[in-house]
Parts: sequence; structure tokens; C-alpha cells
Amino acid sequence: MGLFTKYYSEWKGGGKNTNEFYKTIPRFYYRLPAEDEVLLQKLREESRAVFLQRKSRELLDNEELQNLWFLLDKHQTPPMIGEEAMINYENFLKVGEKAGPKCKQFFTAKVFAKLLHTDSYGRISIMQFFNYVMRKVWLHQTRIGLSLYDVAGQGYLRESDLENYILELIPTLPQLDGLEKSFYSFYVCTAVRKFFFFLDPLRTGKIKIQDILACSFLDDLLELRDEELSKESQETNWFSAPSALRVYGQYLNLDKDHNGMLSKEELSRYGTATMTNVFLDRVFQECLTYDGEMDYKTYLDFVLALENRKEPAALQYIFKLLDIENKGYLNVFSLNYFFRAIQELMKIHGQDPVSFQDVKDEIFDMVKPKDPLKISLQDLINSNQGDTVTTILIDLNGFWTYENREALVANDENSADLDDT
Repeated sequence: MGLFTKYYSEWKGGGKNTNEFYKTIPRFYYRLPAEDEVLLQKLREESRAVFLQRKSRELLDNEELQNLWFLLDKHQTPPMIGEEAMINYENFLKVGEKAGPKCKQFFTAKVFAKLLHTDSYGRISIMQFFNYVMRKVWLHQTRIGLSLYDVAGQGYLRESDLENYILELIPTLPQLDGLEKSFYSFYVCTAVRKFFFFLDPLRTGKIKIQDILACSFLDDLLELRDEELSKESQETNWFSAPSALRVYGQYLNLDKDHNGMLSKEELSRYGTATMTNVFLDRVFQECLTYDGEMDYKTYLDFVLALENRKEPAALQYIFKLLDIENKGYLNVFSLNYFFRAIQELMKIHGQDPVSFQDVKDEIFDMVKPKDPLKISLQDLINSNQGDTVTTILIDLNGFWTYENREALVANDENSADLDDT
């Protein structure tokens, strides 16, 4: 009890701590300066800028990369495989010694082992290694570039930070040269929305820079530097000018009263205009609206969800709308609630309604949920059938396509046969 009292008092600050060990523990928490601490904020900003400049100087520049390529080519190890030059570990280390201190991090046994595949001479491809170095340099350059927009200095970007980054990136992308400056704000909104829709599922309003670098979106955006980018690539790239103009053009076409917002009736004409009223009601109940109407940002989330129904973030968006009781799963009641609207549309269009019992059994067979009576979001994602299931429940045209899939496949095959003859 005496020892306990003694140590407890020291721990609480009641006595002098003589244990030298405590002095060696490094400080791990640094309080961020408050808004009114202007001098401390300025000091922090300047120190971050100096740190980023130092990190930037540590990267290989173009001349150093060219020198590295020259050294690798000079030390290649015969024989060549086709036209591919190879290098063994001994020569690899020699190049590392001559390439300079900046390259030291790349010339390790670990990197060599990563790139070593099935070469019988125990060599790696010079081109693969050089591409690895280029990719690493690009990632660090991009990380530093993004960090310059990280106002909080906490390793994440807010929406306004990412907007500034993309706005200043536009002049460096030749594929966006034709965009009118008046359209820039809409383009930036369209581009930023994709990042936040997929990388911020909890809607915190910020994204980790690490997550931006790890996903492929930045690659797609920077692909617009290529002046020779094919028309097909532009059409499939969300960030291209044709794609952004298509999405914004659709929004303007739906906005019949030209008030810059979409009502439920206006949104009902989206796509093939065959989405059920029940589903549209849920969209306007759950999503952010202004006096019952949807703005462009909310519309972008809607489009991203419907155009990417195989993706977990899109399924999460639609699942939330289908989960009318907010229970975290879909049961027979919620499936029936949405499918009744499909049956009503079938009657209106003169089609014979399909039995809900049959559709319900098909859905559970497709998903194979852990609980035979409930379908969770994870069940939908794991089944790889989430896009089909959601389409069946919300869109008459999607349901009709699913019901007639065998006839449609047969027609396609017949058309192909006719083309061949």
C-alpha cells in the first residue's frame, strides 16, 4: 500500500519524479494553433512549405532520370530476351553505387526481389525497374503537389482544397483546352464529386491524400495531358471534356423550368424515363434538397451511383434508399414495396405483371445472403449481383431487360451470324 501510494502520488504529480526513463519519451502530441494565434499559424505554414520544398529537392529530376537510364543500359546483362534488356543483381548494385545518393532507396535487395520473376539467369527487366522508379517519383511529386493544398496540414483535403487543386490543374491538361472559362466551376464540381462520392463514404467532407494516390482517379484525370487521347478513352473517362459536358447537358435538359434545380417530376425523365415513383420518392426523402428540389451536386451523386452500380460506394447509396425501415437490411417487405411499383408500371404499359414471389426467390438465389430472410449491404457486394438486383427493383426498363435476357442474347447471336454471312 505504501508503494502504491508513493507511485500513485508521483504519477499524479504529487511528488518529484526521479525516474529518468520518463525524460526519454518523445513528445507525440503537438497542439494545432488556434484561429486567433496568427503568428503560430504563419510559422506552421512556413515550416510546412520549407519541409515540402526539401522533400521536392530529394526527388530525381529529368536529367538524373536520363543519367539513371544511361547507367542501366550500360550495365545490362546478356543475353537479351527478345528486345528486352535485363540486369543481374551484381550489376544492379554497381549502378546503385554510380547513380548517386538520391537513387539509393531504389537499389535494395527488396526492390530487386519484387521485380524478379521467372528469368533463368536471375535477372530483372531494366524497363520494368525504370518504370518502377518513374512511378515512385511521380507518386512523391503528386503527394507533394496535393500537400500544398492541404490547408489544415493533417494529411487530408477538404472539398474546397481539392477544388483549388483541380482548378489550377486545368491549364496543364491539353484535352481541356476547348472548355469555356464560364464552364470551369461546373467542370471542377463534376470532377471533385467523383473523388468525394467514392473516397468519402461516411460524408465527412474530407479525403486522405493517401486514398487519392491509391485510387485510379488521379491517373484518369492526368491522362488528359495526352494530346493524342482517343475518342473512346475520352468517352469512358469521367474527367474528360465530352463526359463533363454530357453530364451537365443532361442536367440542363432535365431542368424544364430553367430554375437551376430538378424537381421529382423533372428527374423522372432521367435515362429511359422508366424509374418508379416509389424509388424517386426515396431519392428526394434521403438526399439533400432545397425546397424539395435537387441541385447539381446532389444530381452528380445520383448519376455516379446509377452509372457505377457494381461499385460498393454506389451500392451503399442505392441500398440506403431501398432500406425504407432503416434496419440495415432488406427483407421481403422492402423488396415487395419497391417491386409493386414495377408491377404497376407493367400494367400501365400493357405488359403482364410478373409474380413477386418468383422475383423474390430469384433475388435471394442470386444474393445468397448469410441470413436467408435478410439481405445486408455486404451480402449484395459479396454476391457480385448488386447491380442486377437494384436494377430489378427501381427501373422498369432494367427489369424488362433482365426478364428477356435470354431472348436478347439469342437476337444478338442471330445478328452476329447474319453479319458473318
